[in-house]
Amino acid sequence: MTAVPNRVLLVEDNPDDLELARIAFRRAEFASLVDVARDGAEALDYLFAQGAWAHRGSEPPPRLVLLDIKLPLVDGIEVLRRLKGDPGLRHVPVVMMTSSAQDRDLSACYELGANSYIVKPVDMEKFLAVIQGIGLYWLVLNEPDPDAGRVVRA
Repeated sequence: MTAVPNRVLLVEDNPDDLELARIAFRRAEFASLVDVARDGAEALDYLFAQGAWAHRGSEPPPRLVLLDIKLPLVDGIEVLRRLKGDPGLRHVPVVMMTSSAQDRDLSACYELGANSYIVKPVDMEKFLAVIQGIGLYWLVLNEPDPDAGRVVRA
């Protein structure tokens, strides 16, 4: 069995949160590659290997998606809906990382298949620790679904 690379898709429009997440992954050395989408439309292009990300057509999906809810163009809930509705992507773990603590967002995300929902800490050190904890769990400790590495595209 071939190991799935520790590729992470980070979907984040806040430049400060984006940089902190990159720092956290770099420090922890969990992810071999962190790809970034700055809005929901770009995330969908990445996930479905279209547009600027069409070259990803033969590459396996990411091992983990960190997904904000409040995104430009297409919100994170719609990205989650499309990702979890696709047979080739539904096994990919999705951690919602958001500033929203609203019950309706939490319920909607879990209903659509989010694997985890975390409210972003405002303290920088806590934020770094949360990202490192996510990486430790999903990229080191968790055994991925063997079907998650299969590329199934129409």
